[in-house]
Parts: sequence; C-alpha cells; structure tokens
Amino acid sequence: MFFMELLKAVFLGVVEGITEWLPISSTGHMILVEEFIQLEASAAFKETFFVVIQLGAIMAVVLLYAHKLNPYSPKKSQEEKRDTMAIWYKVLVGVLPAAVLGFLFDDWLNDHFYNYITVAVMLIVYGILFIIIENRNQGRHFKIQTFNELTYKTAFIIGMFQVLSLIPGTSRSGATILGAILLGTSRHIAAEYSFFLSIPVMFGASALKLFKFGFNFTVLEASILLTGMVVAFVVSVLAIKFLMGYIKNNDFKAFGWYRIVLGVCIITYFAFTVY
Repeated sequence: MFFMELLKAVFLGVVEGITEWLPISSTGHMILVEEFIQLEASAAFKETFFVVIQLGAIMAVVLLYAHKLNPYSPKKSQEEKRDTMAIWYKVLVGVLPAAVLGFLFDDWLNDHFYNYITVAVMLIVYGILFIIIENRNQGRHFKIQTFNELTYKTAFIIGMFQVLSLIPGTSRSGATILGAILLGTSRHIAAEYSFFLSIPVMFGASALKLFKFGFNFTVLEASILLTGMVVAFVVSVLAIKFLMGYIKNNDFKAFGWYRIVLGVCIITYFAFTVY
C-alpha cells in the first residue's frame, strides 16, 4: 500500500507540474485523473495534497527566475533593482482582483461550478478563444515587449482576467495569458507575468490549507506530500522551459485545440459513466 500511494503521488505530481503552467487547466485534468487514481486518504488530506503540491510547482518559478525577481542582487545596478521592484509592484496590483474576489466567493463558486460539465465547457470555450485570438494576431506587432512597458493599469486589467480562473476549467495561466495578449502584451511577457502572478496566489493558498489542516501528518501522509511536491517541482521546471521555448516560434493555438479535445473527452466519458 505504501509503495502504491507513493506511485499515485508521483503521477499526480507529474500532472500538476505540467498542467499548472501550460494554459490547459489543471482542474480539468485533475477531475479526469481522479476518476482513475485516488489517494487512499481522508477528504481533508486529499484537499490539502492538491493544494500543497502547488508549492513544488511554484518553487520552480522561484528557481528559474531567482535572478530576475531578486531586487537585492549585488549583480544588478540601481536602475535594474528599481525595475525589479516595479515588477513586484505590478504583480501585487495584478493579484488584487483575484485575491479579493477569490476570498469572498471561492467556496461558493466551487460549490456551484466544480463539476465536469462546467469544467468541460470552460475548456472548450477558452480553447476556441485561443484559436480565434491567435488567428487574429497573425502578423500583429505587440506593443508591450518588456515589463517596463507594462503599465500598472494594464497589470490591473490582466489581473481582472485572472478572476475568470475562479471558475473551474478556465485555467489560471490561460485566462491571464489571453487577457494579456488581448491588451497588446507579447506572448513572452504574457507567459512570464502569469508565472509571477502565481507566486503570491499559490503560496497563500498552500499556507492557508496547511494551517487549516495542521501539521500532524503520519509518516505515510508526509511521504506522499513530499513526493508529490518534489515531482511537481521537477516537472514544472521542464514544463516552464518547454513553454518559453515553444512560444518563441509558435502561438497558443495548439493548446486551444488540446483544450477542445479534452473538454469533449470529459463530456463523453462522464456522459457514458453517469448514464
């Protein structure tokens, strides 16, 4: 049993590491995966596990962008340090809408929308939007190519788009990237900004969940959590590097088609399973 639970944690960590950063909805994948792979643990622990393994994923961003996000690096000039602080200020501005509305309505939204129909529909809808928007963007010059060109107003509006991800199946990175592109942000900056926005959001959610559950884990539970976090971290590093390399020469349409296919698969699977 111990070995099987660790294997499940490994698989779930892989899914988290990939889907958290690619705009394909980690929730949609987790709903489907949980139909076949379930941890033998209490509902409270499983809820904690799915939030806490995000710590592993977010540490990948911290590692990969440690220099870029460090305003106290001795290798940076005073101007570069000011620019780095400006990135953090824009992150805080962008986080505010989802943080406030998420705190007020997250439980209500999950109670009413956390179901396979909503997730599948959101996967398909945003998949279609990715394809439409990227078709429109062919040959377009994006006016925002650096973080210095990203204004606080634009950062806040992108944050409003992130609010959409409170509906399961939307994808936090997907909503953020779509919003940023619509506002004239390059794919590179849109993707990086979505990564940076996730740092306070995911750290906060994980910390709250840990304090709510407590730290009285059994050896098995602690091993499962640690395994999931480490795997999510390693896979996240690879997923982020893949995405940033991919969008240098490609758009997001492939992810749009993938979302549509996954949404149809979820509807088909549950339609036959439920009925």
